Amino acid sequence: MSDVTGESGVTSSDFLHRVRVVVDRIGTGQVDEKRRAADLLTTTVRNGGVIQAFGCGHSEALAMEIAGRAGGLVPTNRIALRDIVLYGGDSLDTLADPMVERNTAIAHRLYDLAPVKPDDAFVIASNSGINGAVVEMALLVKERGHPLVAITSAAHTAGVASRHPSGRKLGEIADVVLDNGAPYGDAILPIPGGGAVGAVSSITAALLAQQLVTDVVANLLAAGITPPVYLSDNVPGGKEHNAELEARYAGRIRRTA
Repeated sequence: MSDVTGESGVTSSDFLHRVRVVVDRIGTGQVDEKRRAADLLTTTVRNGGVIQAFGCGHSEALAMEIAGRAGGLVPTNRIALRDIVLYGGDSLDTLADPMVERNTAIAHRLYDLAPVKPDDAFVIASNSGINGAVVEMALLVKERGHPLVAITSAAHTAGVASRHPSGRKLGEIADVVLDNGAPYGDAILPIPGGGAVGAVSSITAALLAQQLVTDVVANLLAAGITPPVYLSDNVPGGKEHNAELEARYAGRIRRTA
């Protein structure tokens, strides 16, 4: 299949080349930070806790990578903005507001509705790290004593002001911060005349999420513990295997569309 090429000279091959560079840098770098993050999450799993994952907008993809997928850890839970409708009874119109992720109050609603226990840890993703709901959730998480790993863009968050009343950003609150390597504005290929195309944060956040999960599993294996890991529901015996593991965390994890 040929590249989609316009007069600007921006092509899918250009994107592939640039994103490979970022993926390689993010995938091989931040060794100490990844180790610290994996250690925090391993302790949570060993203590019977659940890894709570949260992100708004496209950053929800990070939570989907961590919670409830084949090859992933069973003691994981995804917190999403839609929870205020699914579990809180709010009107669907609440989610129609494009500014909903800037609302600090929604973080308290989400935390209170989630099946969170004291031994749980959080992984929160936000490319900018500045919006009200994400920053407020991070502050709330630390106030309640949970370990917190943040995945954000160092370049973007450094170039914008916080939208939270405190003036703080996600990366300033977390115990461990992982840079997703996305440039300011997320897109990586400049377009002549202004703007850019080819966002990378979802790709690198997924990489970091899977590296964290893999490192937690490696830690558990090194400790002689059989990791509670999902099989695909679409392989023989997968559904039964998963149901048996999920039963250990009844009422602690949610699996929704």
